Amino acid sequence: MASRLEKLQFIVGLVDKASGPAGKIVAQIDQITQRAQKGMQKIATGAGGLFATGYALNSLMGPSVEMSRALGEVKSLDVSDSALKMLKKTALKTSVQYGDSAADIVRSSYDIQSAIGGLSDLELSSFTRASAVLAKGTKSDTSTITDYMGTMYGIFKNSADAMGKSQWVEQMTGQTATAVQMFKTTGSEMAGAFGNLGAEAQSHGVAISEQMAVLGQLQATMSGSEAGTKYKAFLAGVGKAQDELGLKFVDSQGQLLPMMDILDKLRGKFGDTLDVAESDALKKAFGSKEASGLIKLLMQDMDGLQSNIGKLDNISGMEQAEKMAKSIADPWERLGAAGTAIKTIFGQIMQPVLVPAAEWLIRMGENVVTLTDKYPTLTKVIGVAVLVIFGLVAAVSAFALASGIAQVALAGLQTVLLAARIGMLLFSAALWANPITWVVLGIAALIAAIVMAVRHWDDIKAAALGFVDDVMAKLADLKTWVAGLNPFQALGPGIDWLIKKINLIPGININTKGSQPSVDPAASLGGPEDLRGGSRGLQRESIVPSGGLQQQINNRGTTIEKMEVNTTGGVNGFQLTDELMMAGG
Repeated sequence: MASRLEKLQFIVGLVDKASGPAGKIVAQIDQITQRAQKGMQKIATGAGGLFATGYALNSLMGPSVEMSRALGEVKSLDVSDSALKMLKKTALKTSVQYGDSAADIVRSSYDIQSAIGGLSDLELSSFTRASAVLAKGTKSDTSTITDYMGTMYGIFKNSADAMGKSQWVEQMTGQTATAVQMFKTTGSEMAGAFGNLGAEAQSHGVAISEQMAVLGQLQATMSGSEAGTKYKAFLAGVGKAQDELGLKFVDSQGQLLPMMDILDKLRGKFGDTLDVAESDALKKAFGSKEASGLIKLLMQDMDGLQSNIGKLDNISGMEQAEKMAKSIADPWERLGAAGTAIKTIFGQIMQPVLVPAAEWLIRMGENVVTLTDKYPTLTKVIGVAVLVIFGLVAAVSAFALASGIAQVALAGLQTVLLAARIGMLLFSAALWANPITWVVLGIAALIAAIVMAVRHWDDIKAAALGFVDDVMAKLADLKTWVAGLNPFQALGPGIDWLIKKINLIPGININTKGSQPSVDPAASLGGPEDLRGGSRGLQRESIVPSGGLQQQINNRGTTIEKMEVNTTGGVNGFQLTDELMMAGG
């Protein structure tokens, strides 16, 4: 534990010593870095300005450029400028109404123009707008609906030309949208149904409203493409079936009767429902199970089929498609489309000014390319110079990056150092505050003491014996000094003083010259009962022992062999004590 703490302290100290020189180096690096940063800031400011200008110009001109590209694609199909102008206006208006991209709407007209030749300016715009609205209202992509428009025109070309292409496309758009709503399908499924059906029904003189109703009702239990396949199989076998069944399914001109008339004839022959034998007879008559399957499905709801055909036949415009498209259109998409349309308009106005500048830059680029081919050596020198400049910029950038990394690393090292110091303090405080630490240290100290005692036993033994010898010698000297000591010699002056004070008491005379001390009986201080308590009831022993005071004291060579105090005269002990104290005053 202590070893780890010492290692940590060593590391912290080493880092402290290294921090000073490192700080000076970092300060010098900071100076260089500051210069590099100033240069970088200028570069960044200039580049940022150019970038911002370019971004703003691109943001403003981007929609216009996209529109120009889309118009250029359509123009490649020999579309007149007047048709393009009308197409652009129609696309911008439609995009704002339904939130779609105007450029994408223009691009969709490319497929329309490719599929339908000879469209006028108005007809191209009408087909393009109808496709965009139908795609939005039926939740289909524009390309699918554009193909659907081309397919439908190919199927109903005669009807479209006779009615007028613009009017026909609006009616067909409205009928398709209604069918999608009525049969809970999509524009893509209807496109798949008519794609598989083709022109079979049209060749039999079947109206578009009846075709949509039949295909739509079949899609209640199958996909659009499967519905088209079944309908096509029915039309292929209807001529043979009338011979097999002995029923007539065509009119006097050889045109196929309406579907409701055919179903009425079949119901009259087989009844409202078909059993297994009747189903087999239908299958044999029409030549396929697909045809018999169509008949059985339609016969289940002939009233509904009749109603749906009537609804679709009454549609003459695309109002239903527009209503559905507006319901689906998102307001925020429309807002974004409006902003894009405004940018497109302004961009189109600015293009006559910017395009010449762009063409001038293009020519400059062409001239540079020509010069690089004509002067390869100069091109090489310029290229090397550019590389050197970029290399210097890269070097300064790398140095600034390294400096930043170094500063961050130094800051991190200082943080770690501070954390290490705090950790040592906390560790030490926790260590010494823990009672276990003291126990461990006590055990460690005991073990260390035992180890030292074992290793240096001879030295410890010799030192202990030497100490004992010294103590014994000192004790011997003390014994000799005590033996020759006369304790009463030091008390001599004190005894003389005491005797003088006692002699001041009346009736007492102590002779220190060897004569007998005497006490005047006449000056007796009281009876013996006073010394022993007497009648006063005091339980104190006399301060003068019975038989007198006999003591041998050496006082400057004077010997007091005997001192007697005769208390016969009635010396009061308490009074004697008091008088002694007063005399010693």
